Amino acid sequence: MSAAGDRLQDTARQAALALPDASHGYPFTPGLDVYKVAGKVFLIVTDDPDEQIITVKCELEHARAQVRRYASVTPGRYLDKRHWISLGPGPGITERLVTDAVEDSYDLVAEPLPLPRRDRPGDR
Repeated sequence: MSAAGDRLQDTARQAALALPDASHGYPFTPGLDVYKVAGKVFLIVTDDPDEQIITVKCELEHARAQVRRYASVTPGRYLDKRHWISLGPGPGITERLVTDAVEDSYDLVAEPLPLPRRDRPGDR
C-alpha cells in the first residue's frame, strides 16, 4: 500500500528522530524541516501541504534506479541532483521504502564519523 503524503512525511520524521545524534530544525527557511547528524543534512521534509515530499541523500546508482522505478521519485529538490532524491506519495512508495531511504541517507552522511557516533540501536 502506498503511503499518503502526510504519512510519508510522518514516517520519515519518526525514522530520522530514532537515529543516534539526529537533530532537526529550520536553518534554511520556515518551510523546510531539516534533519542532521553531526551538522550534516541527511533529510529534508517539505512542510508545504501542496508538495508533501521528503529529500534524502542516496548513492548515485541507487538514486538513478529509484528515479527510473518510481514515478513519484525525482532528482533531489534543493540539493545536488545526482546524489539526492525526493520522494512524494505515489504507487510503490511505502512506509518501509521511506524508512529505508531515511536510514540509508543517515548512513551515507554519518559514514565518515567516528564509530561511536555511527552506532545504531542493535548494531552492538
